[in-house]
Amino acid sequence: MPSHISVRSTALEPRRGASAGHRLVTVYGMVLVAVALFVLFAALAPDTFATGLNFRLLAAGNAVPLVLALAVTVPMIAGKIDLSAGFALGLWQVLALSLQLKGFDYRLVIVLVLAGGAVVGLVNALLVELAQVDAFVATLATGQVVFSITYWYTGGKQVVDAEGARAAYFDAIATWSLGPVPGPFVIAVLLVVALWVVLERLPVGRYLYAVGANPRAAELTGIRRRRYVVGSMVASGVLCAVAGILLAARQGGVAQANIGPDFLLPALAAAFLGSTTIRPGRVNAWGTLLGVVVTTIGISGLQQLLPGRFYLEPLFNGLTLVAAITIASVASRKRLARAERHQIEPEAGK
Repeated sequence: MPSHISVRSTALEPRRGASAGHRLVTVYGMVLVAVALFVLFAALAPDTFATGLNFRLLAAGNAVPLVLALAVTVPMIAGKIDLSAGFALGLWQVLALSLQLKGFDYRLVIVLVLAGGAVVGLVNALLVELAQVDAFVATLATGQVVFSITYWYTGGKQVVDAEGARAAYFDAIATWSLGPVPGPFVIAVLLVVALWVVLERLPVGRYLYAVGANPRAAELTGIRRRRYVVGSMVASGVLCAVAGILLAARQGGVAQANIGPDFLLPALAAAFLGSTTIRPGRVNAWGTLLGVVVTTIGISGLQQLLPGRFYLEPLFNGLTLVAAITIASVASRKRLARAERHQIEPEAGK
């Protein structure tokens, strides 16, 4: 790629000459929001919110949402959206348990589930790239098919390991810890670091951002756009499978056919929210992690202050998603307006 070609979206980035305070708010605004929410809820619920037990519970409970949010993040970088993620999560957590109950070794089950995730991602990619179906429609349709397969396979019932046939080592995936930090959350954070390295330190990351920012321009600079779109969709499918494995291990011998879609909206909210911070204007790994942190703190705090209000979680996720998309949209329009002014001014001076 020629060195003068930029692959960065500047939709939300601070303008040149902006003050240090403005840059701090623009780039790290969500960090400040997370800190403010933590301080607020710690003050309002000091006996339950800011405790080691609550941290461990939240970290263990949000490992799966974080991995699924990363699964949504990867194709978004390439300019696509994967709505099949939540439905696929449900299928993989069912298979991760049920195949063990049929006598398969847990290590083979993990390999089969990961391979299945890659296949679903490849099907999505073929629909988007070869059939030229809009990614939103294609992945929504794929998700519905996967959802129906899950219901067909389970008969709409829970899969329960009543006799303890699953491997103890499989359960250990969810029960180990690194000091006070639950193991599944450690795995999720390691995946964040790995994605950050790929996106920020390797050429493949720059090419993915180029494809997402301007597919035609990326092709003109020699980037094989189709290869990177397919790769992003397959990677998304594999991450969904990882999330399904973690969920199956965490649930301890019970798998539900209808649980997957509940994870989709929080994953989308975290990914969109993450695009407004750290690397404003583009989806990024640390931003997605921060999006999960903000939603986790907000939902946990509200549930402790207003116990029994089951509508709080979907309400908070929905409002967060709307806010994140609105911020990105407004900033993008401002950027386009500034670009038009810069083009008009030289012409007016002629």
